[in-house]
Amino acid sequence: MIRALILFLLSLIPLKAAAQEEIVLGLSQSEVAITARFDGSDMLIFGAVKRETPIPEQPLEVIIAIEGPSGPITVRRKDRRFGIWVNAAEIEVASAPAFYAVASSGPLEQVLDRIENERYGITVDRAIQAVIQTVEYGNTQDFTEALIRIQQENGSYQRLENAVAVDQQTLFRTSIALPSNLTEGGYKARIFLTRGGSVVSMFETVIDVRKVGLERFLYNMAQEQATLYGLLSILIAVVAGWGASAVFRLIRNG
Repeated sequence: MIRALILFLLSLIPLKAAAQEEIVLGLSQSEVAITARFDGSDMLIFGAVKRETPIPEQPLEVIIAIEGPSGPITVRRKDRRFGIWVNAAEIEVASAPAFYAVASSGPLEQVLDRIENERYGITVDRAIQAVIQTVEYGNTQDFTEALIRIQQENGSYQRLENAVAVDQQTLFRTSIALPSNLTEGGYKARIFLTRGGSVVSMFETVIDVRKVGLERFLYNMAQEQATLYGLLSILIAVVAGWGASAVFRLIRNG
């Protein structure tokens, strides 16, 4: 009896694996090079769903999240006192991504359950970790919302609903604009397939964003040889000032 039960359970394993939907992803570029002329870029993300069973009746939805490097940020709240605006409170955000974009095939509230969002940390507010320094200033949610609002205004945080096109519940594609002020580092790209708000499959990869050429040389010098970088900056400023002065004298005497 026990042997028959074991054989029955083992027979279910390949059936469950076959029912899974797998993501085959494509990127227009797996690396982003930051140069002096870099003014932003559009990242094309496309892919397909691989399955060995018929397409389920429940509609397929796709969510794509791109997350940049995280670091601490101080958020300040200003109050008007005696006719002037002053910093009245501040909170230290222990970890917040420099860039975060979420694109979805429909409204997020409809394609993603709240519990699934908590589990996978898909929306930007789930990626921010706040640390209370002074509890007398009340709910830290206000500071988190302010940070998200500021980052959205400069294009660093993006919420792109109905921006992922899904064809025949198999092919999907979207385009995400990368701003010119990208932070160097690894950008995590996550793709989620959902049905009825539940995540049925996930794929993750990394997009490398690096300074190249002269920008890389100057950045490394500033980080590793600060004194030499400072002296070189002064020398360049002096030479540039002398050259401009010489040109003006030639123009005036000519």
